[in-house]
Amino acid sequence: MTTEDWLRMPIGIDATAWISRRGCRNVLIVVHTLASCHRLLDVVDHIECDSRIQVVFTVAPDVFNHAVPQFLNELGACVLPWTQATRHRFDLAIAASNGGLHELHAPVLLMAHGAGRGKHAHARGTGGRALAEPVIHGLDAPRLTRDGRVVAAALILAHESEREILRRQCPDALDVAVLAGDPCFDRLVASLPERSRYREALALPIADRLVVVSSTWGGEGLFGGSPDLLPRLIDQLPAGFRVAALLHPAVWGAHGRRQILAWLRDCRDAGLLLLDPTGDWRSLVIAADCVVGDHGSVTAYAAAIGRPVLFVGGRRPTTTAGSPQELVAAAAGRLDPGRPLLPQIRDARPLDARAVAGALTSRPGQSGPQLRRTMYDLLRLREPGRHRRPSPIPVPRILTPTA
Repeated sequence: MTTEDWLRMPIGIDATAWISRRGCRNVLIVVHTLASCHRLLDVVDHIECDSRIQVVFTVAPDVFNHAVPQFLNELGACVLPWTQATRHRFDLAIAASNGGLHELHAPVLLMAHGAGRGKHAHARGTGGRALAEPVIHGLDAPRLTRDGRVVAAALILAHESEREILRRQCPDALDVAVLAGDPCFDRLVASLPERSRYREALALPIADRLVVVSSTWGGEGLFGGSPDLLPRLIDQLPAGFRVAALLHPAVWGAHGRRQILAWLRDCRDAGLLLLDPTGDWRSLVIAADCVVGDHGSVTAYAAAIGRPVLFVGGRRPTTTAGSPQELVAAAAGRLDPGRPLLPQIRDARPLDARAVAGALTSRPGQSGPQLRRTMYDLLRLREPGRHRRPSPIPVPRILTPTA
């Protein structure tokens, strides 16, 4: 990356010669992956309409970031090269992952990009010995601090229980912790009335039942651990059922779009609906009549809005006790890929949605106002008096048969 690749506007020492609105606060949206990008778009929506604020994006270092530039280009975002972003001072940076944040010159607002902090980190004590208590990923000192200081100026927590985790793992971060709830869950709930519109976009007859199969990334995810499940569902479910696949963007990133489409070609020819990896998964979950999922965040969110859920795989030893993922793994019915699938799908039942939602967030419906207040405080701007209601999630982006 050379300075010739840098953007000359809307930031930089010469930018005032070109821009139309001057004196704006500059906000940097730090995108590590497609998954984190959707979470960040929910948040930036609260401030980017303000004429006093200029929002720019950058693609941060991450093993799964290679699809992000094209997605940001499709959004019409102004994207700075990472090298340029680390050489400029911003009034605020917003991120949903940790990588590279210590290189930025800005107060950083940091949040989770999934359903809470539900996974143990790989950590060892002095001499390489296993620690007495597992370390909760994302709330641990190695990820939150650099050179003895906390990187974030505001660390967004979804649940009150995360304060106690911070107290054990990184007490220095308690001073910057902000209990704001879960913006992903709040927008999911706000979009529930759009269910009919989402189903119409999928061309689903009213009586048809939509089975959404969700897989997180990695060998322990459904797509890797149960590769025959999708074709078996397509073969065994009769007319009146449709099957849709929702694969974590990192699945696409690890194997490549062409390979994923090749693996699923026969299923798609037989009617499988396949979500575009850049699309918002939440509308598909709202449209679903049943969700078959693994330990990923999508399964937890589906259970939290009352969708019948069937769990595939075992309870992972790295799942945090009390997390929504652990609650779903313990309470959901198990789908056995080796048994006839239709009776299992028909028998799927909702979990205790209130309990799952209570494990996701202790501030339901409040994330927007709290995040907005926090961002304006960090920007040192007066918060506008009127708060925007969250806009409905877009309709599902299903890949066309020729994609």
